[in-house]
Amino acid sequence: MKIAVLGTGGGARAHIAKLTELGHEVHVGTRDPKATLARTEPDMMGTPPLGPWLAEHPNIELHTFADAAAHGDLAINGIDGRNAVAALSAAAEQLAGKTLVDYAVPYVYNPDIERPWPTPWGVNPILDPCDSDSLGEQIQRALPDTKVVKAFVTQEQETVVNPKAIGGGAHTMFLAGEDAGAKQQVTDLLKSYGWSDILDLGPLVAARGMEMYAHMHGAVGFALGFGTHFGIKVVR
Repeated sequence: MKIAVLGTGGGARAHIAKLTELGHEVHVGTRDPKATLARTEPDMMGTPPLGPWLAEHPNIELHTFADAAAHGDLAINGIDGRNAVAALSAAAEQLAGKTLVDYAVPYVYNPDIERPWPTPWGVNPILDPCDSDSLGEQIQRALPDTKVVKAFVTQEQETVVNPKAIGGGAHTMFLAGEDAGAKQQVTDLLKSYGWSDILDLGPLVAARGMEMYAHMHGAVGFALGFGTHFGIKVVR
């Protein structure tokens, strides 16, 4: 397939490398390719600059978000949650009729709140929207002609592309969306990544629970030790 990966952070790079390994034609999108390639400092999550990484992957093409989306038959959203709706809206025409897998979490980093919970990146982030809406639903409303599927969001992306790295792969991946065909596309992609336990949560409103789970995932991660990768499993 031709797949657009929108975003250049650590999670996006995990997908880019895996998709290339699987033989897909990958097109990477960023807001400003020249500015992205000119960066020399790590991002807020400690991910190294893209330029040297891209030099090690010469078959990968870097585009604007819209140009990458135009090249892809399917797109994966790795844009940070605060900027995702605006960035994707600018590529709405190029994403029309296509499946968009969204794994973004609508985090607000370093919020001005009482009783903060310190983390390596500052105060524990809060979710906006939360409870009564979700980022996945916001993206679907902004892009009514795109088939949005919320998935990948309850794991670190390095685990999404390599589930067998934890417990032999015996853990659960969730997805939700309004279009059955789009969800089957994402299911097929997940199976190619190595997932065997994939649970369809139904309509896109289930994205609210997946996004809010990010706080629980963070809490478990800190309990296990920062940087520890783990999975969760639904036991029937």
